[in-house]
Amino acid sequence: MEKSRNTLLVTWDNTEMSENALLHALRIAKHVNNEIRMVHIVDHSGSDEQLDEIKTEFQKQVEERSRKYDFDFQGIVLTGSIFKVIASYANDSDALMVIMGTHGIKGVQKVTGSWALKVIVGSTVPFLVIQDKPPTEARFSSIVFPIDFRAENKEKLQWAIYLGKYFDSKVYLFKAPVKDKGLKKKVNINLTFAVKFLIQNNLDYEIHTAQKSSHLARETIEFAKEKKADLILITTTKNISIADYVLGAAEQQIIANTSKIPVMCVNPRAAVIHMGQFMWGARSY
Repeated sequence: MEKSRNTLLVTWDNTEMSENALLHALRIAKHVNNEIRMVHIVDHSGSDEQLDEIKTEFQKQVEERSRKYDFDFQGIVLTGSIFKVIASYANDSDALMVIMGTHGIKGVQKVTGSWALKVIVGSTVPFLVIQDKPPTEARFSSIVFPIDFRAENKEKLQWAIYLGKYFDSKVYLFKAPVKDKGLKKKVNINLTFAVKFLIQNNLDYEIHTAQKSSHLARETIEFAKEKKADLILITTTKNISIADYVLGAAEQQIIANTSKIPVMCVNPRAAVIHMGQFMWGARSY
């Protein structure tokens, strides 16, 4: 039997960025009634006594935030590299999603690749990557959903519906323009599939088409900015390679968008909520 997943994991390092991630978690939990667990990761090679001190200090931070926001936060300290530990823990725990702050792509990361993308790849639960505190405590009123020819588009659709039903969101389907007949057919199949389930779930939507397929990531960001989107929902590159990190995968550009729009990243074949669990349910308010 599949474990119940209702917990939002927030990566925590006692910085402004992790505080912003916590605020985003509270924004979601207010509508979805989630548990929130702050996760502090230590690349620890010291003594057990030192680790105990870290855990004690972290627990104080958890309790301080619980009082500050009047919410009963959980907390856990994990040891190891964040590039491996957080995804592994999320996979094996009761996590619904991971919420993580990032400063985008700066300095040496322009050469070595996106730090955030390296953390995300390998997770079986989606990551919500944020760069700023939420502008409001209100719902996600608009979600931008890029659609291309990949079959993985269907995997992130369940998350558009999940969020759309809880937040009564409008979904903007942003279609990639393609000239190749075979690819065009695949794009249209994905679009038809998305529209079908959005209609069946009574979710409002619009269809828009990008101008140039070679600049889809850039156009997606500009479109999301134009629509004042609360969220961009993407699928990460399947079997991502070192070349993608160095040259910049399309999702890497979206994650680090200068408009600081939150981005939910779903890994291929990594969805943990089956459509049947919520596709036909009533909306929650």
